[in-house]
Amino acid sequence: MEDDQKTEITTMKIIKLITPALCAVLTLSVCVASAQAKKKTAAKKKPATAVAKAPPPPPFATDAEIADGKALIAKSDCLACHKTEDKLVGPAYTAVATKYPHDQNSVNTLTDKVISGGSGVWGPVPMAPHPAISKADAIK
Repeated sequence: MEDDQKTEITTMKIIKLITPALCAVLTLSVCVASAQAKKKTAAKKKPATAVAKAPPPPPFATDAEIADGKALIAKSDCLACHKTEDKLVGPAYTAVATKYPHDQNSVNTLTDKVISGGSGVWGPVPMAPHPAISKADAIK
């Protein structure tokens, strides 16, 4: 029993010596890791720009108008030449939206082009006229 007590006392002494050392090692490793992370973050930061970016403008069309337009496009032959994101025969819808300002003059111009056809703006391939599409539908 005496040996067990001596072993227990020796174990407690070792634990008392090791515990502060372990705490010191863990503290140092956390500090080093934190310093390295700060260095990486500081290196990745971009310089602040003096001009703040303006918020994007609100959508030119409402969700309902967009849904109506997509339904009309699906019923017509528009998808034979146009895609939403990629150029096919004609320009992508997103390219047209980027090229023209979001105002009523652009809506009128593009409405007339859909109905009457057009050429030369997007390359040599002309857009066929679509006289069967009403002006009201073309505006959508």
